[in-house]
Amino acid sequence: MRKVLKSLLLPLLLLLSLCTTGQLRLPRLVSDGMILQRGADVKIWGWDTPNQAINIDFRDVTYLAKTTPEGTWEIKLPSLEAGGPYQMTISGSEVITLEDILIGDVWICSGQSNMELTMQRASPIYAKEIATAENPLIRQFNVSTRYDFKKPQSDFEKGEWVKATPETVMSFSAVAYFFGRALFEKYQVPIGLINTSLGGSPAEAWMSEKTLMEFPKHFDELQRFKDDDLINEIQNSDNERIGAWYRTLLQKDAGNKNTPWNTPDLNTDAWPSMPIPGYWADQPIGPVNGVVWFRKEINLPPSMKDQPAKLLMGRIIDADSVFVNGVFVGTTSYQYPPRRYEVPAGVLRAGKNILTVRVINSSGKGGFVPDKPYTLTVGHKTIDLTGDWKYQLGAEMELLGPPTFIRWKPGGLYNGMLAPLFNYTIKGAIWYQGESNASRAKEYRTLFPAMIADWRTQWDQGDFPFLFVQLANYMETKATPGPSDWAMLREAQLQALSVPNTAMAVITDIGEWNDIHPLNKKDVGNRLALAAAKLAYGDDLVHSGPVYKDFQIKGNKMILTFEHTGSGLKIKGEELKGFAIAGKNQKFVWAKAKIKGNQITVWSADIKEPVAVRYAWADNPDQANLYNQEGLPASPFRTDQWEE
Repeated sequence: MRKVLKSLLLPLLLLLSLCTTGQLRLPRLVSDGMILQRGADVKIWGWDTPNQAINIDFRDVTYLAKTTPEGTWEIKLPSLEAGGPYQMTISGSEVITLEDILIGDVWICSGQSNMELTMQRASPIYAKEIATAENPLIRQFNVSTRYDFKKPQSDFEKGEWVKATPETVMSFSAVAYFFGRALFEKYQVPIGLINTSLGGSPAEAWMSEKTLMEFPKHFDELQRFKDDDLINEIQNSDNERIGAWYRTLLQKDAGNKNTPWNTPDLNTDAWPSMPIPGYWADQPIGPVNGVVWFRKEINLPPSMKDQPAKLLMGRIIDADSVFVNGVFVGTTSYQYPPRRYEVPAGVLRAGKNILTVRVINSSGKGGFVPDKPYTLTVGHKTIDLTGDWKYQLGAEMELLGPPTFIRWKPGGLYNGMLAPLFNYTIKGAIWYQGESNASRAKEYRTLFPAMIADWRTQWDQGDFPFLFVQLANYMETKATPGPSDWAMLREAQLQALSVPNTAMAVITDIGEWNDIHPLNKKDVGNRLALAAAKLAYGDDLVHSGPVYKDFQIKGNKMILTFEHTGSGLKIKGEELKGFAIAGKNQKFVWAKAKIKGNQITVWSADIKEPVAVRYAWADNPDQANLYNQEGLPASPFRTDQWEE
């Protein structure tokens, strides 16, 4: 009898459980603390049991809907005024109450690593801004990394709205935060920042399958990666190849055998020396890959004994493990992040201390990037660590090729990180990307505008403001004018201004020659906010630096005219730099340039019959100094269309 009752009760309990739990579900975006777009119809949507009545109670108004046979529902809230916080109650098969809802302006913040880069990463130069970041009216929703090649996703796996505080702002996109802060200070309305970005991602990863049909190579690659077996095969092959390389490295590394080379009293008299920062390829060891150990002796006074310390080791190519007096203090697995390590109390000694750095390099030039901070700070005293270090090769290895970055393949991020946003009403978008497409600038001329059109089609909000960042100056400067992939990509970005309701922030004056991730993100955000003030908010202001318009030739001089000159053209410095001029032979030489009104005259004694001028046409045009009176830099440009 007990077995019969048990067999009858289990299905009944399961049924009661399902009835009690209900099926009402909301997307991650529609959650506590969300910011809804003011001045526009706002969609609230979700899922529930088929043919279920849905009620939304919001600001003393009830909105009604019914789920489809597939169990989806949506309700549009008419144009809302800025304000809050509010509560929203959604009733269906169960009741969900959302708290702390604000109404303001919502911006999509997307691109690759320079958009993804956090306030934590930029914290050394923004201590004050972080300490004063207490603002519950600026919020970020961070989209976690996800790709899918088969279909657009309807929701995110995780995510929440986070208010800006000195603690939480560390995870905000730095560009997005400064952009949002500038808008809030000017307009005093809540600002929602949806950060959907991924380091290294090319533009085609953020495009729909339909739009990618216009680009057959990318479309075909998307079709290939719909095959799960192919993805598994590639990943397994990469894992096996890379794993074998590192296992062999560990076995061969002489620094890990017998007496480890991080041992403080190790005798290194026979080790050669090299200047740090620098690359071992430039030393007698040559351009080898593998692992190289570095050691430096530091003498400290008794007052520093046992004190905690901060160790800055600049940037290291590629991976490093750092020891102080044999104690492990930190590691970084790839070349781009700045090395900032904490040395615990009790590690430092009076007198001799040994700093050891084990560097692994799998390709290219391994070593320590110049013009970065290499210091040990104890209390208020900072010790310079640059200079001669002892070094020794631990193991030489064959070159290791990079893994296949499947997450960057065409269409994957569109489906996984963008598609779930399309129901959410927005004010506009900011975009910081291009580094990963720099070698394909000609394609970017059509690819980038197609991506913008794709997004606008999917959001179905017309030509919403799309603001983007032109590539910063980067890499070593060149002594003579010449071709540049980065200049070509900047030109493709400049040409995208022909797309309606777009604007561009020029930042060729705030990059870092030795870092693809310059830390100055405040000026980037502020310049994007100027563009937003013009396009999205209709303010009458100068939002752009000078943009080349046309030229005429008079004798041996070329006279250039510009748009967006603001209150007039201006030089930062004593004379204009960054201009190059060429004749019919297409050989450019540095040129003289002079401002006259809103025109610039360019010439060179070496060019009698000029036909073309270029400005800031280089990977790193750090000498370029043309601005308008409002302090905004001119965009790089060329008057010719010669193939490079």
